[in-house]
Amino acid sequence: MKKTSKMIFMALLVAQALVLHIIEGMIPVPFITPGAKLGLANIITVICLYTLNYKETILVMILRILMSSMFGGSVSALLYSIGGSFFSFIAMVLIKKLGGDKVSIIGVSSGGAVFHNVGQLLVAAAIVKNIGVTLYLPILTIAGIGTGIFVGLTSNYVTNHMSKIPFLNKIRQ
Repeated sequence: MKKTSKMIFMALLVAQALVLHIIEGMIPVPFITPGAKLGLANIITVICLYTLNYKETILVMILRILMSSMFGGSVSALLYSIGGSFFSFIAMVLIKKLGGDKVSIIGVSSGGAVFHNVGQLLVAAAIVKNIGVTLYLPILTIAGIGTGIFVGLTSNYVTNHMSKIPFLNKIRQ
């Protein structure tokens, strides 16, 4: 029963991430930098990082990326998502492990947002074969910190309330 419950929980997380991705696509974001988004689906990635193990978090992340690309993305969007998500994931894991109790979920999320932008810029530089696209990094860093704080606050709120659900505590064991 435990495996089935965990699989259902992970499927629900993927579904929630897809819904957030679709909603985010409907929100006009008045950023100066082209392609900048709020990163609402990353709320689910941060929640996974704090409720599941790393392998399960990667699985949820990969399923979200693949399915969101199938539902309305392009190959380039898939590449940007993969690059950004994996840089973000690695950064969040390192910040969470090295920071320990000194870094909150908000700090982990902000670090992940910044490195998500770094990953996407490196993919863009590889696609256009020009490192000049990294000139967007200062603007994207400021936007990433802001959106990372929002994602972190939301994730913190959700994980605090999820810890009160006995069913989810059984899944984590």
